[in-house]
Amino acid sequence: MSSNGRPSQLLKNLNAKIASIPMVLTALVIFVGGTAWTILYSFTDSKLLPRLRFVGLDQYERLWSTNRWVVSIENLAIYGILSLVFSLIIGFLLAALLDQKIRFEDTFRTILLYPFALSFIVTGLVWQWILNPDFGIQKIIRGLGFESFDFDPLYNPDIVIYGVLIAGLWQGTGFVMCLMLAGLRGIDEDVWKATRVDGIPTWKTYVFVIIPMLRPVFITALVIITSGIVRLYDLIVAQTGGGPGIASEVPAKYVYDTMFRNQNLGQGFAASTMMLLAVATVVIPWAFLEFGGKKHK
Repeated sequence: MSSNGRPSQLLKNLNAKIASIPMVLTALVIFVGGTAWTILYSFTDSKLLPRLRFVGLDQYERLWSTNRWVVSIENLAIYGILSLVFSLIIGFLLAALLDQKIRFEDTFRTILLYPFALSFIVTGLVWQWILNPDFGIQKIIRGLGFESFDFDPLYNPDIVIYGVLIAGLWQGTGFVMCLMLAGLRGIDEDVWKATRVDGIPTWKTYVFVIIPMLRPVFITALVIITSGIVRLYDLIVAQTGGGPGIASEVPAKYVYDTMFRNQNLGQGFAASTMMLLAVATVVIPWAFLEFGGKKHK
């Protein structure tokens, strides 16, 4: 019966499988092919136009000896770690508050999610104005009589990346909140009733019961946030332009400037490959944990 059942399984949803062929071919040719092409040419000395003149690991050695690239990696690490931690914590706390069936929940949810509907360009420009010392937060506080108040992160090379972080959290935390809220709303009410009967404090219920149950939601949020962190570009361009100097440089901007402004494709391809490697270190373990470790019956 198993041998007779195999052809029927192959023919099942045949129309859908045929319809998916163009999409599969597109993914293979454009995404996989483009990725392989980028990696291949990262080992060449391509300048304005790609050319197959291999130079081994020279592009990578030159990349990691460039101060601008090292600064961009440091900035991405600071922004990424803090963004990941604060997005998950703030998003979960907001979701837990909204899950208490508070009044005007729809209004609060809309207000908190609204920044996510804006592009990073708009977000960057808005926070550039808000953090501008001449007419932003610093100007307002000093106008209230606190003349010694100093808050101009976008003009201080030592803390500029934290000014960008504020804008990023404002833009993306609402989306994480919605993911967490959807997860909380999917938890059976009997779980809460059981913990109340046992006299377990609310905070212990969240820490030891609810959060472990939301593991898939946290992993999904982690992957989405991480992919956005690696691709960070337009927020930097709109808010700081990579300045002051190169203090807020990030890898995506480095790749763009190297390839299209400096016309050094080989160096840009090498930087792109390193970014791809960073994404792969997150996505591959996630995929293995979610799918590879499970035994399907």
